Amino acid sequence: MSETSQDWEARVAALWRQLDAITPEQLVAQADALAAEQPADDALGLFERACARDTAGLEAEAEPLYRAALASGRLDPYRQARASIQLASTLRLLGRLEESESLVSVQLRRYDEPAYGKALYDETRATLALTYLVQGRAVEAACLALTTLAPHLSRYNRSVAGNAAEILKNTALASSWS
Repeated sequence: MSETSQDWEARVAALWRQLDAITPEQLVAQADALAAEQPADDALGLFERACARDTAGLEAEAEPLYRAALASGRLDPYRQARASIQLASTLRLLGRLEESESLVSVQLRRYDEPAYGKALYDETRATLALTYLVQGRAVEAACLALTTLAPHLSRYNRSVAGNAAEILKNTALASSWS
């Protein structure tokens, strides 16, 4: 990373550290000013502009910026995961639940690629659980959340994961009988 890139990244980080001390309008304006220092199609600039709008409650304005950042193919895996999670959350808030689920599912498949890594894997699963919940799929949401949590427990990891899988299986069987 060049010294100029490091400086820009440091200034972006400094902006986010001020989040509680500035208004949403100031956040958007400052993110836009930082992004303007980069080429118009710069993935990081687009991503930061989307994040600022999302944080400011401007989901409809954030959506095309997230999409452009993701479409560029130039986000590192960590920011790609963040952009996917945040866009999926934005879509959920906009009531576009199937799109939200699809986007998160695609992100989860990326984790199957050995070179991709596991950055924000649990967070991606949590986002999918939230989407399931809003879709009215509470049992699937709870089971996904429990299987995501299970590896982090100090005890009963296998029991929690196994019970969640069994509940999900029994729920699927019961719904297939109706």
